[in-house]
Amino acid sequence: MSNNTRDVMLSKQPVELYKVLKFEGLCSSGGEAKAAVDAGLVKVNGVVETQKRKQVTAGDTLTFGSETLNLKSAQ
Repeated sequence: MSNNTRDVMLSKQPVELYKVLKFEGLCSSGGEAKAAVDAGLVKVNGVVETQKRKQVTAGDTLTFGSETLNLKSAQ
């Protein structure tokens, strides 16, 4: 299984987990992103996260399927 890793620049922090999944195109809608988190398909810093509105910040790493997002500060 190949892992696609990319950096995501956050213009404001903190941001809700499901919004990152939606805006980065990993889920087609906010509802789909919330369902993915609820189903335990998303990891934050290597740990399964089930809080849809979990606040994430620069330095966090999100994993969903074969995608890994490294959150960075845009400032």
